[in-house]
Amino acid sequence: MIKVLIADDHAILRAGLKQILSETPDIVVGGEAANGHETLAKAQAEPWDVLLLDMTMPGRSGIELIKQLKQLVPRLPILILSMHKEDVYAVRALKAGASGYLCKDNAEDQLVAALRKVASGGLYITPTVAEKLALDMLQGEKTDAPPHTRLSDREYQVFQALVAGESVSEIAERLNLSVKTVSTHKVHILEKLRCENIAELVRYAVRQGLLPEG
Repeated sequence: MIKVLIADDHAILRAGLKQILSETPDIVVGGEAANGHETLAKAQAEPWDVLLLDMTMPGRSGIELIKQLKQLVPRLPILILSMHKEDVYAVRALKAGASGYLCKDNAEDQLVAALRKVASGGLYITPTVAEKLALDMLQGEKTDAPPHTRLSDREYQVFQALVAGESVSEIAERLNLSVKTVSTHKVHILEKLRCENIAELVRYAVRQGLLPEG
């Protein structure tokens, strides 16, 4: 029996996932979490076969949460379920320690197979993600790699927030960082992407297909 912990801040989505999995005899949803704090607590409280994790939740989330989970419960397989397209976060999530990545758009068709795969110790990645991983390895530090690939995980998180229209103070509050720290990240992002201002950052995000959804 595969015991799953679902972490997503939308109760309706958690209910939908439980309904899908209730029809599968070898998978049981043993617990739920609605934010990063609950996820960390419940992941450590008892053994789980898989954590089904949303990338965007209140409090600690995303790449940062994946890394912390892998430090605290390194043997726990993490399957990411995200509204973000694979080309935005998949490679970063896998590098941080996730065992698989699914977009919510096609999760219903692939969810059961993905859970079984990661629970057995395997990786679940789509052909699109596999191609991006291969390209990422080949590019390495090549100068022809897109500038945004050289952003750190935190810089990329701030970059996504900036192009989504959040102010420095809003980002600082949401990520529990100081305004000074976020401002420093902003300067580094502008330098790395060779942009003069936020408007140019947005245009860059549009050209590269990196605008956040939702």
